[in-house]
Amino acid sequence: MISARLESAARMLDLVVEHSGRLASWTGFALVLVMAFNVLLRYLFHTGSVAMQELEWHLMAPVSLLCIAYAIKHEGHVRVDILYGSFSLRTKQVLEVVSCLVAVAFSVIIIKLSIGYVMQSYLIGEKSPDPGGLPYRFLLKAMIPAGFLLLLVQSLAATLRALIPFFGGSIPPEAQPDKPFEHAAE
Repeated sequence: MISARLESAARMLDLVVEHSGRLASWTGFALVLVMAFNVLLRYLFHTGSVAMQELEWHLMAPVSLLCIAYAIKHEGHVRVDILYGSFSLRTKQVLEVVSCLVAVAFSVIIIKLSIGYVMQSYLIGEKSPDPGGLPYRFLLKAMIPAGFLLLLVQSLAATLRALIPFFGGSIPPEAQPDKPFEHAAE
Protein backbone atom coordinates (compact mmCIF):
# COMPACT_ATOMS: atom_id res chain seq x y z
CA MET A 1 0.00 0.00 0.00
CA ILE A 2 1.32 3.42 -0.98
CA SER A 3 0.34 5.14 2.27
CA ALA A 4 2.35 2.60 4.31
CA ARG A 5 5.41 3.22 2.13
CA LEU A 6 5.02 6.98 2.50
CA GLU A 7 4.83 6.66 6.29
CA SER A 8 7.83 4.33 6.35
CA ALA A 9 9.91 6.77 4.29
CA ALA A 10 8.77 9.66 6.50
CA ARG A 11 9.85 7.76 9.62
CA MET A 12 13.30 7.15 8.14
CA LEU A 13 13.66 10.88 7.40
CA ASP A 14 12.43 11.64 10.92
CA LEU A 15 15.26 9.52 12.34
CA VAL A 16 17.85 11.68 10.59
CA VAL A 17 16.30 14.84 12.05
CA GLU A 18 15.83 13.27 15.48
CA HIS A 19 19.44 12.12 15.85
CA SER A 20 21.01 15.25 14.39
CA GLY A 21 18.75 17.48 16.50
CA ARG A 22 19.65 15.66 19.70
CA LEU A 23 23.33 15.85 18.84
CA ALA A 24 23.16 19.55 17.93
CA SER A 25 21.22 20.35 21.10
CA TRP A 26 24.35 19.54 23.11
CA THR A 27 25.91 22.67 21.65
CA GLY A 28 23.41 24.56 23.81
CA PHE A 29 25.01 23.01 26.88
CA ALA A 30 28.47 23.86 25.53
CA LEU A 31 27.28 27.44 24.96
CA VAL A 32 26.19 27.76 28.59
CA LEU A 33 29.56 26.46 29.78
CA VAL A 34 31.50 28.86 27.54
CA MET A 35 29.36 31.81 28.65
CA ALA A 36 29.82 30.90 32.32
CA PHE A 37 33.57 30.61 31.77
CA ASN A 38 33.65 34.02 30.07
CA VAL A 39 31.73 35.60 32.94
CA LEU A 40 34.12 34.06 35.47
CA LEU A 41 37.11 35.33 33.51
CA ARG A 42 35.65 38.81 33.26
CA TYR A 43 34.39 39.32 36.81
CA LEU A 44 36.74 37.20 38.91
CA PHE A 45 39.99 37.60 37.01
CA HIS A 46 39.32 40.88 35.16
CA THR A 47 40.45 39.40 31.89
CA GLY A 48 38.89 37.87 28.81
CA SER A 49 39.56 36.04 25.62
CA VAL A 50 38.50 37.18 22.16
CA ALA A 51 38.44 33.57 20.98
CA MET A 52 36.17 32.51 23.85
CA GLN A 53 33.81 35.42 23.22
CA GLU A 54 33.64 34.53 19.53
CA LEU A 55 33.09 30.90 20.46
CA GLU A 56 29.80 31.96 22.05
CA TRP A 57 28.28 32.98 18.75
CA HIS A 58 30.02 30.15 16.92
CA LEU A 59 28.09 27.80 19.21
CA MET A 60 24.88 29.74 18.69
CA ALA A 61 24.90 28.85 14.97
CA PRO A 62 24.44 25.08 15.45
CA VAL A 63 21.92 25.65 18.23
CA SER A 64 19.76 27.86 16.06
CA LEU A 65 20.32 26.43 12.58
CA LEU A 66 20.74 22.71 13.18
CA CYS A 67 17.87 22.54 15.65
CA ILE A 68 15.22 24.23 13.45
CA ALA A 69 14.16 20.95 11.87
CA TYR A 70 14.13 19.22 15.27
CA ALA A 71 11.89 21.95 16.70
CA ILE A 72 9.49 21.66 13.76
CA LYS A 73 9.43 17.87 14.06
CA HIS A 74 8.40 18.19 17.70
CA GLU A 75 5.89 20.99 17.06
CA GLY A 76 8.01 23.49 18.94
CA HIS A 77 7.16 26.25 16.51
CA VAL A 78 4.32 28.75 16.57
CA ARG A 79 1.25 28.00 14.49
CA VAL A 80 -1.17 30.77 13.64
CA ASP A 81 -4.38 29.35 12.27
CA ILE A 82 -6.94 32.12 12.37
CA LEU A 83 -8.48 30.99 9.08
CA TYR A 84 -7.22 27.41 8.98
CA GLY A 85 -9.56 26.20 11.73
CA SER A 86 -12.64 27.06 9.67
CA PHE A 87 -11.52 25.20 6.52
CA SER A 88 -12.85 21.81 5.47
CA LEU A 89 -10.74 18.71 6.04
CA ARG A 90 -9.85 18.43 2.34
CA THR A 91 -8.82 22.09 2.16
CA LYS A 92 -6.63 21.59 5.22
CA GLN A 93 -5.02 18.55 3.61
CA VAL A 94 -4.29 20.45 0.39
CA LEU A 95 -2.87 23.39 2.36
CA GLU A 96 -0.66 21.02 4.33
CA VAL A 97 0.82 19.59 1.11
CA VAL A 98 1.29 23.05 -0.40
CA SER A 99 2.94 24.46 2.73
CA CYS A 100 5.27 21.46 2.96
CA LEU A 101 6.25 21.87 -0.69
CA VAL A 102 6.91 25.58 -0.13
CA ALA A 103 9.19 24.65 2.79
CA VAL A 104 10.99 22.14 0.54
CA ALA A 105 11.48 24.77 -2.19
CA PHE A 106 12.62 27.41 0.33
CA SER A 107 15.16 24.98 1.82
CA VAL A 108 16.55 24.06 -1.59
CA ILE A 109 16.93 27.73 -2.54
CA ILE A 110 18.75 28.62 0.70
CA ILE A 111 21.04 25.58 0.38
CA LYS A 112 21.88 26.46 -3.22
CA LEU A 113 22.58 30.11 -2.39
CA SER A 114 24.59 29.42 0.76
CA ILE A 115 26.98 26.81 -0.63
CA GLY A 116 28.81 29.46 -2.69
CA TYR A 117 28.99 31.67 0.40
CA VAL A 118 30.61 28.84 2.39
CA MET A 119 32.97 27.88 -0.44
CA GLN A 120 34.13 31.48 -0.84
CA SER A 121 34.91 31.64 2.87
CA TYR A 122 36.82 28.35 2.66
CA LEU A 123 38.80 29.31 -0.44
CA ILE A 124 40.01 32.62 0.98
CA GLY A 125 40.80 31.06 4.35
CA GLU A 126 38.48 33.47 6.11
CA LYS A 127 39.12 33.93 9.80
CA SER A 128 38.22 36.41 12.48
CA PRO A 129 39.49 39.92 11.77
CA ASP A 130 40.11 40.40 15.50
CA PRO A 131 43.52 39.59 17.02
CA GLY A 132 43.20 36.32 18.93
CA GLY A 133 39.93 35.49 17.15
CA LEU A 134 38.91 32.11 15.80
CA PRO A 135 40.08 30.73 12.45
CA TYR A 136 38.05 28.64 10.01
CA ARG A 137 35.07 30.98 9.65
CA PHE A 138 33.77 28.68 6.88
CA LEU A 139 32.80 26.11 9.54
CA LEU A 140 30.47 28.64 11.11
CA LYS A 141 29.02 29.57 7.71
CA ALA A 142 28.60 25.87 6.84
CA MET A 143 25.87 25.70 9.48
CA ILE A 144 23.58 27.56 7.05
CA PRO A 145 23.38 24.88 4.34
CA ALA A 146 23.59 22.11 6.97
CA GLY A 147 20.66 23.55 8.92
CA PHE A 148 18.56 24.01 5.81
CA LEU A 149 19.47 20.51 4.64
CA LEU A 150 17.96 19.19 7.86
CA LEU A 151 14.95 21.44 7.34
CA LEU A 152 14.66 19.98 3.83
CA VAL A 153 14.73 16.44 5.24
CA GLN A 154 12.03 17.32 7.79
CA SER A 155 9.95 19.09 5.14
CA LEU A 156 10.16 16.02 2.90
CA ALA A 157 9.00 13.84 5.80
CA ALA A 158 6.09 16.22 6.42
CA THR A 159 5.27 16.25 2.69
CA LEU A 160 5.16 12.45 2.57
CA ARG A 161 2.83 12.40 5.58
CA ALA A 162 0.65 15.13 4.08
CA LEU A 163 0.25 13.01 0.93
CA ILE A 164 -0.97 9.92 2.82
CA PRO A 165 -4.66 10.97 2.93
CA PHE A 166 -4.62 11.42 -0.85
CA PHE A 167 -3.69 7.75 -1.24
CA GLY A 168 -6.47 6.46 0.99
CA GLY A 169 -4.47 6.18 4.18
CA SER A 170 -4.68 7.96 7.48
CA ILE A 171 -1.86 9.58 9.39
CA PRO A 172 -0.99 7.70 12.58
CA PRO A 173 -1.98 9.70 15.68
CA GLU A 174 1.64 9.97 16.90
CA ALA A 175 2.65 11.57 13.58
CA GLN A 176 -0.20 14.09 13.45
CA PRO A 177 0.61 17.69 14.31
CA ASP A 178 -0.74 18.94 17.61
CA LYS A 179 -4.01 20.78 17.33
CA PRO A 180 -3.56 24.40 18.42
CA PHE A 181 -5.59 25.43 21.45
CA GLU A 182 -6.54 21.78 22.05
CA HIS A 183 -5.14 21.86 25.57
CA ALA A 184 -6.55 25.29 26.44
CA ALA A 185 -9.83 23.84 27.70
CA GLU A 186 -8.09 21.35 30.01
